[in-house]
Amino acid sequence: MKSAQVFERDPGRLVVATFNVNSIRARLHVLEPYLSEHQVDILCLQETKVRDDDFPTAFFEDMGYQVRFSGQKSYNGVAVASRSEISDVQVGFGDDRDNESDRARLLRCRVEDIHLVNAYVPQGRELGHPYFAYKIDWFSRLERLFATAYSSKDQVLWCGDLNVAPTDLDVYEPDKHREHVCFHDSVREAFSRVVQSFGFVDLLRRFHPDEAVFSFYDYRQRGAIKRGQGWRIDHLLATSSLADRALDCWVDLEPRLMEKPSDHTVLLGAFRR
Repeated sequence: MKSAQVFERDPGRLVVATFNVNSIRARLHVLEPYLSEHQVDILCLQETKVRDDDFPTAFFEDMGYQVRFSGQKSYNGVAVASRSEISDVQVGFGDDRDNESDRARLLRCRVEDIHLVNAYVPQGRELGHPYFAYKIDWFSRLERLFATAYSSKDQVLWCGDLNVAPTDLDVYEPDKHREHVCFHDSVREAFSRVVQSFGFVDLLRRFHPDEAVFSFYDYRQRGAIKRGQGWRIDHLLATSSLADRALDCWVDLEPRLMEKPSDHTVLLGAFRR
């Protein structure tokens, strides 16, 4: 996929990126040159793995971003950094079942006229595990959240590491992964129900409908990038009114090729302001 460098800095464009950093403090050496060299107006982060008191707020402020975050020690954690004002910040589902993990996996806010829903969906561990049931339930809770908190006419962007590869095109050797917690029929169906019930548009597929594009390459698989052994589990999903403003959506492999990278890379979308 092309690099974010194809978009020169343009005040008429709004570039949104999502990136599972797999520990924010371990990935500042990746973020610093990337954010310096590329136009990224809004950055949604997952798996920050840091308590709020230890979040590197000054790093983002020094680079010209506001930042809001919700985390917990060693696990989970979500954040939004923006060059424009961030408002209406909420964490978790706001229901009577919210726990520490939920609040460190879901951050909602508004930037300009866009309602951002930054999510780190549970991975699920293995079929039959309680965490897998928790994952399926998470999608049901998201479906209810969208139905009650937003209108399909709103400019909503649901993004993040959603831990689901929706189609056979989204994982290498799909027949070998039918029982995987990120590719099992039940997970894909749960994800699809959320997408269809709220009318979300998969921005990557709008611009690249037939291309195998991956955002995650397992550390444990030597040569995974060169061999194309990846997954598309990071997503940018927009309501139709916002999707109509989209100019492109692409994966940039540059951060995954840097020294000591995350196992994920950056997914970006550009919109008319």
